[in-house]
Amino acid sequence: MDRAFVHSRLIDAPRERVFKAFSDPAHLARWWGPNGFTSTFHEFDLRPGGNWRFVMHGPDGANYPNESVFVEVVAPERIVFEHMSQHHFQLTITFEARGAKTLVGWHQVFDTEAERQRIAKVVVEANEQNLDRLATEVLNVE
Repeated sequence: MDRAFVHSRLIDAPRERVFKAFSDPAHLARWWGPNGFTSTFHEFDLRPGGNWRFVMHGPDGANYPNESVFVEVVAPERIVFEHMSQHHFQLTITFEARGAKTLVGWHQVFDTEAERQRIAKVVVEANEQNLDRLATEVLNVE
């Protein structure tokens, strides 16, 4: 059974900087989502059991409310959250130091293989765009 999307990216920045691009909501709001999307954060409580609520604004003007709960936060190694709204999934993001670079792992698991298949056409490209945007945002992190 294949319910997961797995991506990775070697980013030319130290692990702490890449982790901060996710853990600091000011940075995260600038890169989270596919190309052309922006986000408005309403709550970002980065701790196990903490909520992350935001609205993604699509390039077509549509709004997409999102709600997630953080399951595990191990700075600067790993963040796991459960996405509760619309498409239910669990996402594990890992940050592995590789010298002065960081290997970012992205493991997104959906409830069923059918759900994964239904949205694969959109999610595969969106996840890669997310990682592209992260790689750009780390240049702004100090």
